[in-house]
Amino acid sequence: MGSINLEEDIRPLSEFRANTASLVKLVKKTGRPLVLTQHGKSTVVLLDVRQYQSMVSSIELSESAGAAKRGLITEGIKKSR
Repeated sequence: MGSINLEEDIRPLSEFRANTASLVKLVKKTGRPLVLTQHGKSTVVLLDVRQYQSMVSSIELSESAGAAKRGLITEGIKKSR
Protein backbone atom coordinates (compact mmCIF):
# COMPACT_ATOMS: atom_id res chain seq x y z
CA MET A 1 0.00 0.00 0.00
CA GLY A 2 1.30 3.42 -0.87
CA SER A 3 1.72 5.93 1.89
CA ILE A 4 -0.78 8.73 2.24
CA ASN A 5 -0.01 11.94 0.39
CA LEU A 6 -1.18 14.58 2.86
CA GLU A 7 -1.92 17.10 0.11
CA GLU A 8 -3.93 14.77 -2.13
CA ASP A 9 -5.36 11.96 -0.02
CA ILE A 10 -7.37 13.78 2.63
CA ARG A 11 -10.74 15.00 1.40
CA PRO A 12 -13.96 16.20 2.97
CA LEU A 13 -16.91 13.83 2.87
CA SER A 14 -18.88 16.41 0.87
CA GLU A 15 -16.29 16.22 -1.93
CA PHE A 16 -16.50 12.42 -1.86
CA ARG A 17 -20.29 12.60 -2.18
CA ALA A 18 -19.99 14.92 -5.17
CA ASN A 19 -17.16 12.99 -6.89
CA THR A 20 -17.51 9.40 -5.71
CA ALA A 21 -16.65 7.67 -8.99
CA SER A 22 -13.56 9.75 -9.70
CA LEU A 23 -12.23 9.40 -6.15
CA VAL A 24 -12.76 5.63 -6.21
CA LYS A 25 -10.81 5.54 -9.49
CA LEU A 26 -8.06 7.60 -7.86
CA VAL A 27 -7.74 5.13 -4.98
CA LYS A 28 -7.58 2.19 -7.38
CA LYS A 29 -5.05 3.96 -9.63
CA THR A 30 -2.68 5.19 -6.91
CA GLY A 31 -3.04 2.31 -4.48
CA ARG A 32 -3.10 4.90 -1.70
CA PRO A 33 -5.91 5.13 0.84
CA LEU A 34 -8.18 8.16 0.89
CA VAL A 35 -8.97 9.70 4.26
CA LEU A 36 -12.40 11.32 4.42
CA THR A 37 -13.09 14.04 6.92
CA GLN A 38 -16.31 15.25 8.49
CA HIS A 39 -16.44 18.58 10.32
CA GLY A 40 -12.66 18.86 9.86
CA LYS A 41 -11.83 15.55 11.55
CA SER A 42 -10.76 12.24 10.06
CA THR A 43 -13.78 9.95 9.88
CA VAL A 44 -13.20 7.01 7.53
CA VAL A 45 -10.60 5.57 5.19
CA LEU A 46 -11.39 4.41 1.67
CA LEU A 47 -9.10 1.59 0.61
CA ASP A 48 -8.77 -0.48 -2.55
CA VAL A 49 -10.14 -3.99 -1.93
CA ARG A 50 -6.82 -5.63 -2.88
CA GLN A 51 -4.97 -3.45 -0.40
CA TYR A 52 -7.57 -4.25 2.25
CA GLN A 53 -7.29 -8.00 1.63
CA SER A 54 -3.51 -7.78 1.77
CA MET A 55 -3.72 -6.00 5.13
CA VAL A 56 -6.17 -8.55 6.51
CA SER A 57 -3.98 -11.44 5.34
CA SER A 58 -0.90 -9.85 6.91
CA ILE A 59 -2.70 -9.34 10.21
CA GLU A 60 -4.01 -12.91 10.21
CA LEU A 61 -0.53 -14.28 9.45
CA SER A 62 0.98 -12.15 12.20
CA GLU A 63 -1.66 -13.28 14.69
CA SER A 64 -1.08 -16.92 13.75
CA ALA A 65 2.67 -16.54 14.18
CA GLY A 66 2.14 -14.86 17.54
CA ALA A 67 -0.17 -17.65 18.69
CA ALA A 68 2.34 -20.29 17.57
CA LYS A 69 5.13 -18.48 19.40
CA ARG A 70 3.04 -18.24 22.57
CA GLY A 71 2.28 -21.95 22.28
CA LEU A 72 5.96 -22.81 21.97
CA ILE A 73 6.81 -20.63 24.98
CA THR A 74 4.03 -22.24 27.03
CA GLU A 75 5.25 -25.73 26.07
CA GLY A 76 8.81 -24.75 26.96
CA ILE A 77 7.68 -23.54 30.38
CA LYS A 78 5.73 -26.76 31.00
CA LYS A 79 8.71 -28.92 30.03
CA SER A 80 11.10 -26.98 32.28
CA ARG A 81 8.98 -27.62 35.38
